[in-house]
Amino acid sequence: MARRYDPDRRQRIIDAALAVVGERGIAGLSHRAVAAAADVPLGSTTYHFATLDDLLVAALRQANGRWLSDFARWVDGIDPAVPLADEVARLVAETLAGDRARVELEYELYLAALRHAAVRPIAAECQDEMVALLGRRIGDAATARVVVAVTDGLLLQHLLTGQPFQPAVVREGLAGVLGAGR
Repeated sequence: MARRYDPDRRQRIIDAALAVVGERGIAGLSHRAVAAAADVPLGSTTYHFATLDDLLVAALRQANGRWLSDFARWVDGIDPAVPLADEVARLVAETLAGDRARVELEYELYLAALRHAAVRPIAAECQDEMVALLGRRIGDAATARVVVAVTDGLLLQHLLTGQPFQPAVVREGLAGVLGAGR
């Protein structure tokens, strides 16, 4: 039997891995589940991704690309006349008002780095890029790193608890942390 030319197969496998993790979590990720979701032979998944960690790395890279694109748009839209605390509250509010399933998937992949050493550098790259983007905009890398960490914490807290987001409380708290001038 002749091989079928399928230039998009690798991408379909990555997309299927994202779908599987979105539906079943990291624990549900397997070559067999991804092959079924991508409608490809099992051997195709192992051909393109020898290990599940290789597949997780590719999936996280793709998710990070979307996340960083959204983050860069937010950074570009920061109004220097508006306190940074207000802008961070806006980012969190907009993120939580968006596609919750997508945000949960991104964090699930991101937090997979806790148990999968191969994924850690990819998660760290994303954090570092966020810090670099924000640092260039506000002129302070140390503050940018703290803002990125606080933003992650705020998003995770709201995703985990389901409590309503209160921008005023966040603005007030961040203003205290960042100082009135920021």
